[in-house]
Amino acid sequence: MAAAVDLNADLGEGFGAWNHGDDEAMLAVVTSANMACGFHAGDPALLLRTCRQAAARGVRVGAQVSYRDLAGFGRRFIDVSPEDLAADVMYQIGALQALAHAAGTTVAYVKPHGALYNAIVSHREQATAVAAAVAAIDARLPVLGLAGSALFEEADRLGLRTVAEAFADRAYQPDGTLVSRREPGAVLHDPAEIADRVARMVTAGEVTAVDGSVISVTVDSVCVHGDSPGAVQIATTVRERLTDVGITLAAFS
Repeated sequence: MAAAVDLNADLGEGFGAWNHGDDEAMLAVVTSANMACGFHAGDPALLLRTCRQAAARGVRVGAQVSYRDLAGFGRRFIDVSPEDLAADVMYQIGALQALAHAAGTTVAYVKPHGALYNAIVSHREQATAVAAAVAAIDARLPVLGLAGSALFEEADRLGLRTVAEAFADRAYQPDGTLVSRREPGAVLHDPAEIADRVARMVTAGEVTAVDGSVISVTVDSVCVHGDSPGAVQIATTVRERLTDVGITLAAFS
């Protein structure tokens, strides 16, 4: 059983006049903030403000990089060339690094978002491009993602640290991948059910997949989606449940 685990959420995902989630409230609960970098969401003023709030709360900031897909919120696969994808990832990390620096904090890790996250579980060329982009910017930056993914294999090859993530509010396929958001039941909503599920993942290293099978999961960090309905309540309930079973909430070191 893990003695400590990170709790992360996707933040900074509004744009201009459009709000998306309660970032300030989530920052009071999570230990790491996956910050949008402008390609799927997040305008510069919002990201600077959210980085400042994270710094004030002592919450670690990560760059949540994505396809160039603002209209689709980064949830559509794009068959981009490895060269273009690597440059896009570098650009996003660099932009957030500048804003984080101005806010008195730093970018401490990288996490792909949405369709890119799912694609590089198995898409070798794009996984290689993302890992190479992170290594080119700063080989000390850990990569947050799915254990056993092509991204982790490529990151390991380049000497990058990998941090295994589990999802509090997403259903799992029997092979350990996430159920597509297009499928019914892909996103979970009951805070108590989610909290019990997370406690089992962290303490026992297992979760029940959609077909009823029990699969193994590796958990260094738990993600609660900041844009889910009731996200703050879910994150709070998860945090309380983990504390109740003796798990310390702390950013991965």
